[in-house]
Amino acid sequence: MAEIEYFYAAYSGYAYLGSKKFMEIIAQGDHTINHKPFDLRVSMDAIGGQPLGERTKDNLEYFFGRELERWSEFRDAPILKRSPTYHGNSITPSNTMLIAALVRGINIDKFAHEMMEQHWAHDCDLANVNTLASIARQVGIDPSPLLEIASSQEVLKIYEENTREAIKRSVFGSPTYFIDGDMFYGQDHLELVERALIEPFSQRIQK
Repeated sequence: MAEIEYFYAAYSGYAYLGSKKFMEIIAQGDHTINHKPFDLRVSMDAIGGQPLGERTKDNLEYFFGRELERWSEFRDAPILKRSPTYHGNSITPSNTMLIAALVRGINIDKFAHEMMEQHWAHDCDLANVNTLASIARQVGIDPSPLLEIASSQEVLKIYEENTREAIKRSVFGSPTYFIDGDMFYGQDHLELVERALIEPFSQRIQK
């Protein structure tokens, strides 16, 4: 049994597309997830990622159009035929809601997946606390204790720490997985994650 560090933002399309497969991998090996929701936008800026507004139309249409469509079909994860209506809204409420659940000692595997699916398949606004409360109820979680602390200094501090850690460890996208310190970026590497949990890859050759 292993623990996988899981860096992601709840609004991330690619985190959503890989979520079902990731949960299957976790369940098959009785592994655990160390959830680390982080501010992807801040991390991208700090690490030097290219802002969406600076990308070409062709680049956007490929990575957030055709690629999403193909992976949606391959992973059997339904998505909208367009970008979610509220995708540009604040990503803090959803991420801190997940952290609040962790602080309360709640397993958030299903909660995190449901948030992503509601956003990408059903066009839900993850910046709306009423929507987040509804999603929590759908997976059997009472949202009231989470909403009480979602904006607290304790939760915000963890969120900031996750983001700083992501920057320090060069996490340049969502989702990113770590197994014993070995980084796997992107849900398209989940098959490699699966293999690494069975048989770790050789150590990196030092130059």
